[in-house]
Amino acid sequence: MGDEKHWVKPEQVEAMRDAAREGRHPRRDDAITTLLYDTGLRRGELAHVDREMVDLNDGLLRLPTSVQKDYPNDSTPPPVTFELDRDNSLKTITTLREFLEARVDDDPALVPSQKAGRMTGKGINDVVQRAARRAGVRPYCFSGRGRPEDVSAHTLRHSVAWRMLRIEEGNTLYDVRNRLRHASLLTTEREYDHFETI
Repeated sequence: MGDEKHWVKPEQVEAMRDAAREGRHPRRDDAITTLLYDTGLRRGELAHVDREMVDLNDGLLRLPTSVQKDYPNDSTPPPVTFELDRDNSLKTITTLREFLEARVDDDPALVPSQKAGRMTGKGINDVVQRAARRAGVRPYCFSGRGRPEDVSAHTLRHSVAWRMLRIEEGNTLYDVRNRLRHASLLTTEREYDHFETI
């Protein structure tokens, strides 16, 4: 399906989370899937998030400029604070708390690799793809439906935009732009205006 954008719906994300919880690293993989779907983070950004950037008491994720796409250059977004799971439907805070409390390492990375150091963006993407395959999730696209192999970490980013525009009430493309941190509203319009209904 080439460059076609794919997205998944909330019930498909739940199926992926269920599948993630059945794997070798259930808490970690569920936390990765949930956090990507809640925030719209890029996989490379999540790979560089530290534990200290997450404030579970206030339900916030603070993302410094140095972690964001294209750092350092003039188009790097400013630091941003994400409110996690605004309506408590995803249980992001509970999921992250259970994951962090079960960890026995002292690695500063939010999602460390199994062996040592940080999980890579590729490793994070592998977690998402494995969950989609196990769950048999077929993503949506404008030409119909994709295959489980079409689901990636970036699919969850597209799914945030779909959820904000089609399920959550009151969001505009401007809100999507802010959540996904596009440099320009034109980027958001080009990528996601087709999610709005006419």
